Amino acid sequence: MTELKSNSVGWFEIPVEDMDRATTFYEAVFACTLEHHDMGPLQMAWFPSVENGKGSAGALVKHSDWYRPSDFNGVMIYFTAHSGDVATELGRVEQAGGKILQQKKSIGEYGFVAFFLDSEGNRIGLHSRV
Repeated sequence: MTELKSNSVGWFEIPVEDMDRATTFYEAVFACTLEHHDMGPLQMAWFPSVENGKGSAGALVKHSDWYRPSDFNGVMIYFTAHSGDVATELGRVEQAGGKILQQKKSIGEYGFVAFFLDSEGNRIGLHSRV
């Protein structure tokens, strides 16, 4: 068996139908700026990343043939709450156009999680240690 030298996930993509709406939503919830890349029929907005940092980089993606948002049938992505407390980011969700599915909940020694639907209808998780 090969010894891992990094986390298993190297990149993630969140499907969107309206790139401007989705970018506005994620920038408001996570208090960050996404970097836009137009690649013909494929549009992307990259989340900020830290070189050699923990976790994975990723983007919002829009392509009419290849990507569709999914609420409860797709892959589950958990964002790290960089504020240190999922309640902070979760507190921005509804004002930004999303819907809270589950308030902050303890998962024991692993910290806390919360869940929401983004502006596009994707189910997203939040995680923090506090």
